[in-house]
This record gives sequence, C-alpha cells and structure tokens, in this order.
Amino acid sequence: MRKSLLGLPVDLLTFDSTLALAGDAMRTGTPCQHVALNVAKLVNARRDSELDRDIRNSEIVGIDGMGIVWALQLLGERRAVRVAGIDLFEGLIGLCAAEGFRPFLLGATPEVLSATEAELKRRHPDLVVAGRHHGYFGPADETTLCAQIAASGAHCLFVAMPTPRKERFMLRNRERLAVPFVMGVGGSFDVVAGKVQRAPRLLQRSGLEWFYRLAQEPRRLAARYTRTNLVFARLMAREIGARLVARFVTARSTEQAG
Repeated sequence: MRKSLLGLPVDLLTFDSTLALAGDAMRTGTPCQHVALNVAKLVNARRDSELDRDIRNSEIVGIDGMGIVWALQLLGERRAVRVAGIDLFEGLIGLCAAEGFRPFLLGATPEVLSATEAELKRRHPDLVVAGRHHGYFGPADETTLCAQIAASGAHCLFVAMPTPRKERFMLRNRERLAVPFVMGVGGSFDVVAGKVQRAPRLLQRSGLEWFYRLAQEPRRLAARYTRTNLVFARLMAREIGARLVARFVTARSTEQAG
C-alpha cells in the first residue's frame, strides 16, 4: 500500500510482500525498480530534483530506515515496518538460488565483488550468477556495460553504489538494461564480503543499527547524520503542527455548523 511521507511516496510492505513482488517481476519479466528510503535520502531528495524523480519513478519505495518507520507510525501508519536493504538482498539471492533466477552483481571494488560472489555461492551452491562488474566506471563506459548486462540474461540486477549515483544509473539506463528487477543495495556487498560488520541483532531490532554504523565510521557519518536528522526532525515537527491545526479547524467548523 502506497502512502506519502513529507511529500514523497513510500510503500507499506513487509519483507515477505516485497520478496513476492520482486519474484513476480522476475517470473513474468515485468520491469520493477526498488529504491530503499531512509532519512538521509528523503532529506536529500528535497533539494535534489533528480533524486526526487528517481524515487517517484520506482515501482517499490521500500522503508530502509527506522527513522522512516517511526515517522510513519507517529502519523498514524501503524503497519509501517523496516525492510533493511541488506536483508532483502540476501533474501532475494536465496530466492534466485531456489527458483533458478540469475542475478547480476554491479558495484564495489573488484576484490569486494569477487569475495561477495564467492560467499553467495558458498551459502547457495545452486546459485548461478549471470555476471558481475565493479563500480569503478564512468559515463563513457555505460553503453558497453549496459549491453553486457542485457546480454547476460539476468533476471535481477543489484547495484552496490552510493546514493544518488546508483539511483541515477538505474533510471538513466532502465530500458537498455533489459533486466526485470533492479535494486540498489548500497554497501551490501561490503557486508556479505566481510569487509563491514552489521550491528548485533539486538541493535537491529531496537532501531539502533545506525548508531553502530556511526561508531564504526564517525568521521564519514557524523556530519551527515547530524545534518539530515535535524532537518528531518524539523520537517516532522512542521508536518505534525500542520495536522494539528487542520484538525482543530475542522473541529471548530463542525461545532459551528452544529
């Protein structure tokens, strides 16, 4: 079910329902692009019209941050749950192995990419990878790269590049990629390859995985988290205030009409 949060679309999907939609796209060949929404991406999209467009043009806008979950629940959407990108990626790889779908892996360094493929095949011996390519390429390489991906016969494409580069790549090349299901997975390859550790399960369940990441990379993430979280808090305060005012005006109008 699609809802709106601060002007951007977001889909209230569970892990299982997202997996089902992706599976249907791969079985039928129906184009389906998944984008994961978190606080940083939502805030950045407000000043980046291309990122805003990339999000709106995706068939699935999944919830990949507890800040988004808490905001939706605060606004009355109790069904909102987080479907972490890394969990969905690993679930989709399992689906590929079980049903014979072939993924294409795009992004990260050649070393991380090789380690990711090896680990995925270790976990899923029946998995057949359609192809792979590192993330260090420029605009001049895209035509050849897209032709390689299209010729691979991949059922799904996982793009492990940072925002907004991965969103731009997916939208810009969507038609010539000729892959049914396309998903940006950020740093998931680093996690699978063992280069980056995920937070313990307890922190994941409590919504504090972001804090664990901050502790691992304070210099890179501290400024970003501070800026985007403060902006998001201000936007939410304004949204809640506007709703309260609207509710008050409606109540007064009802009283006066009565």
